Amino acid sequence: MLNALLFDLDGTLTDTDQLHLLALQQLLLEEDDRVFTADEFEAHVSGQANANMCRYLFPHRSVAEHEAFADRKEVRFRQLSPQLTPMPGLVRLLDFAREQGIGMCVVTNAPRANAEHMLQVLGLRERFETVLVAEELPRAKPDPLPYLTGLERLNARADSSLAFEDSIPGLTAAVKAGIFTVGLATSQSRETLLAAGAHLVIEDFNDPLLWQQIERMLGARP
Repeated sequence: MLNALLFDLDGTLTDTDQLHLLALQQLLLEEDDRVFTADEFEAHVSGQANANMCRYLFPHRSVAEHEAFADRKEVRFRQLSPQLTPMPGLVRLLDFAREQGIGMCVVTNAPRANAEHMLQVLGLRERFETVLVAEELPRAKPDPLPYLTGLERLNARADSSLAFEDSIPGLTAAVKAGIFTVGLATSQSRETLLAAGAHLVIEDFNDPLLWQQIERMLGARP
């Protein structure tokens, strides 16, 4: 059966990692004269909640200082992203899900302001009744709670759902929630995503392998 689609946001609905990296690079250089590399971003920041990011970047700073830096970073990100493009095939999938009566929600570690900004810029805000953000839940990805909450909101079961993720923390969360998880090779390699537990890896939402999986799950409907 297929009754629900749960989407990460950054790197999944739209490719934003380079903008997040640039925002961090600019701020760290301006404020600390610190050079921040793409490799460091991929290893320690991509897909993480801001609290984890700041603990890595500034282990000796206070929580208040972490929150202030995270706010500055997200403001910079929004300034750098006045225009965003949906991942190829995404609108096709959303249209199909709506026609089939399949529930959809966003599950993201991004703060609420970023999530609303990105969905609005993408023209997708009205597509999702539910947008779950980590800062409003007790635990963020890689904990499965965000995805378990998404299933609850959609009144769906894990074995009748698909999750879409591009990062290791997000992938870990969705897999732990028991959902068939599709990795998008935007921020990580196919091999890395498979090693982390992805059930399927695609380049974008037009991938025939994704549509074969959807047809298999739809064919199992009673």
